[in-house]
Amino acid sequence: MIRRSLNFLSLAVMAVVIMAQVLSAQVDPKTRQLAHDIFQQLIEINTTDSVGSTTVAAEAMARRLRDAGFPASDIVVLGPNPRKGNMVARLHGTGLHKPVLLIGHLDVVEARRSDWTTDPFQFVEKDGYYYGRGTQDMKSDDAVWVTEFIRLKREDFKPDRDLILALTADEEGGTSNGVDWLLRNHRDLIDAEFVLNSDGGGVDTKNGKPEIVSMDASEKLYADFQLKVTNPGGHSSLPVPDNAIYHLSDSLGRLERFQFPVELNDVTRAYFERMTSIESGQHAADMRAILSQPPDPEAVARLSQLPLDNAKLRTTCVATRLEGGHANNALPQSAEANVNCRILPGHTREEIRQALIRIIADPKVAVSYDDHGRVLDSAPNGQALPPVKLRPEVMQTLDEIAGEMWPGTPVIPTMATGASDGVYTNAAGMPTYGISGVAIDTDDVRAHGRDERLRVESFYQGVDFYYRYLRALTSGH
Repeated sequence: MIRRSLNFLSLAVMAVVIMAQVLSAQVDPKTRQLAHDIFQQLIEINTTDSVGSTTVAAEAMARRLRDAGFPASDIVVLGPNPRKGNMVARLHGTGLHKPVLLIGHLDVVEARRSDWTTDPFQFVEKDGYYYGRGTQDMKSDDAVWVTEFIRLKREDFKPDRDLILALTADEEGGTSNGVDWLLRNHRDLIDAEFVLNSDGGGVDTKNGKPEIVSMDASEKLYADFQLKVTNPGGHSSLPVPDNAIYHLSDSLGRLERFQFPVELNDVTRAYFERMTSIESGQHAADMRAILSQPPDPEAVARLSQLPLDNAKLRTTCVATRLEGGHANNALPQSAEANVNCRILPGHTREEIRQALIRIIADPKVAVSYDDHGRVLDSAPNGQALPPVKLRPEVMQTLDEIAGEMWPGTPVIPTMATGASDGVYTNAAGMPTYGISGVAIDTDDVRAHGRDERLRVESFYQGVDFYYRYLRALTSGH
C-alpha cells in the first residue's frame, strides 16, 4: 500500500514536471537563455531617478539589437539629458499598414538594500522566482520586447507593418518622461496607428492558476497634492494647541475616513459583469449588486474592503509621505504631507484638489498641486481620457493567443487602477492597449514594494505570449 502511494506520488510529481515543461515548451533553449540574459542585464542596471541612468540601460539594449543584425540607422538613443536616455528601434515590415508602437519604461521605483532580503539590483533566482527591482514593474516586459525583436529579426520575419519599440525614461517619477519627450520632440520616430503598452494588462492568477487575461482599455489619472501647515513654532517646553503636526495629522485622519463616491464607466461596468462568472459566493453576488441602480450599499461596503475592487469603484487618495518639524526641542514651524490620488476618468486634478480642501475642512492646511516638485496653487483641468475603442484585430488576436495558452480563461477589458505612459500616447491620438503575457498572482503583487519577484515560468510564458501575439497580429491575415 505504501509503495502504491509512492507510485501515485511519483506520477503526480512527473505530471507537474511535464506541465512545467509544456508551459515553456514554445521557448526554445537558445531564446530562453537570451531572454534570461537580457532580463538579468536590465535588473542589474540601476535606473532609479535618484542615482540611476536609463541611458545606460537604453544603450545596452541598443547594443544587443545591433549585435543581432539591426542596422545602426534603425536604432537611436536620445533624451533631454545624459541620464534620461530613451531607446527607439524599428523592425521594418512590408508597409501594408501603418506602424504599431510598442512601449515600455526602463526606470524603476527606488529600493533600499536594508528593506530587502536580497540586493534589489542583483538578479537572484530562488524558490522558483526571479527577485530584483523591476521583475514585476516592468523590466520583465522590457526584456520580452527586446527578445521578440531579436527573435523576429533572426527569423527574417516580415510583419505587415513596421514594429517600433520605445524603451523610455521617467514613467515612475522624475521630470523627463520619455514618451512625452519623444512625442513633443521626435514624433516622427514613434508615430503609429496604435500602441501596445506592456505596462498594463496581464494574466491574473491565484496560486499559479490563471483566472483572467486582462487588457487595459482605460486608466486613472495620476496626481500628487501637497498638504502643508505653517506656524511660528517656538520652544518645545511651552506647548501650544496650534501645533502644525497635530493640524496635519487631524487632516490626514479625515482624509483616511473619507471615501469618494462610487462611479462605474463602460469598462468597469463590463469588468464587474464578466467577473461575476469567475467569482463565486458573496463576492460574485456583490459584483452583481453594484450593477443595479442605485448600487446596493451593503455590497459597495463589502467590495470597498478589497483594495483592487475599491480602486476600480472610485477615485482614491492616500497619504504617501510625511515631513514635519526642524528640531527635537522645538515646536514645528511647518508640517507637510504628500497625498497621491488616482482619479477616475471624467474628473480633473483641480476638481480633486477642491474636493480635498472640502474634505480636510481646515483653512490652516494649504492644499497645493505638486507637479514633479513644482508646488502650484492650482492643478490642471484636463480630464482623464475616456476608454479607447477596442480594435477588432487587437482583441481577436488576443482572444486567439490567450485561448491557446490559457484555455478557458476569459479575456476581460479593464481600467488600470494606476497610471502609465498610455496617458501620453492616447492623448496624442494613438489608441493604446495595455497587454502583457506575464502572469502575477493577485495576492503576490510586489511592484514598488520590497522583495519584488516574478515566477520564473511566468517570465518565459510572457516571452512565448508576445512572440505568438506579434506574429499573429502582423502576419497580414
